[in-house]
Amino acid sequence: MTEYELFAVELAREAARVSLPYFRGACEEEDKGGAAGFDPVTQADREAEAAIRRLIAGRYPRHGVIGEEYGEDRPDAEHVWILDPIDGTRAFIAGLPLWTNLIALRTAGRPAVGVIGQPYLDEIFIGGPSGARLLKGARHTPLRVRACAHLNEALIATTDPDLFTGAELGAWTQVRAAARLARLGCDAYAYAMLAAGRIDLVAESALKVWDWSALVPVIEAAGGEVTNWRGEVPDGSGQILAVGDARLRDQALVALRRAAA
Repeated sequence: MTEYELFAVELAREAARVSLPYFRGACEEEDKGGAAGFDPVTQADREAEAAIRRLIAGRYPRHGVIGEEYGEDRPDAEHVWILDPIDGTRAFIAGLPLWTNLIALRTAGRPAVGVIGQPYLDEIFIGGPSGARLLKGARHTPLRVRACAHLNEALIATTDPDLFTGAELGAWTQVRAAARLARLGCDAYAYAMLAAGRIDLVAESALKVWDWSALVPVIEAAGGEVTNWRGEVPDGSGQILAVGDARLRDQALVALRRAAA
């Protein structure tokens, strides 16, 4: 692995060290959603991001950082680390092992290295210049998406259809009706399963940059694609479409483009 890939794995292991002891244990939580609806943040979220930031500052003090919990620091730097210390906090507080630590390195404006870590399962999915692989204990297993030519053969996923707007929900409903099977509630772990060749398509909206940056290098290095709902590179719209087989992209976009931001 490259220098930055190895460091991303180091960061993932530090995030796991901090966050895992709180899982299914005592962990303070707050609702930061207010009138917009329940949006929890926990002690584990904050402590994990703080720990990651300390390692970055010690190793690469000129790099920028963007994190969900502590905001931006030099976001216009050539190299910027983008952090979601716990993606899937609702799963975390429910005791479900579908939450992940998301870490990405953006270089020249594009995610170049990504890590999706699931500490409870001892899994680190990493993608970057050296390829995509699953690290589990001492084993390194290459990741590869699977072929799926038709939407009616596809296993698809989204976190929660209630997160879609009216037009988005209509588009998702059309895609779901055409698919063979849909799974819900997996948060970023669904993207890891797409890279591993278990899921064929994931569509979501209202994502922040820390929600999607880490998954892009993992999926692309495994042979898949990640776009917005217009079929372009992911952007500030927050609408994400990830596919293992490019043939599914165009089929899904027939519906999703109608609700594209």
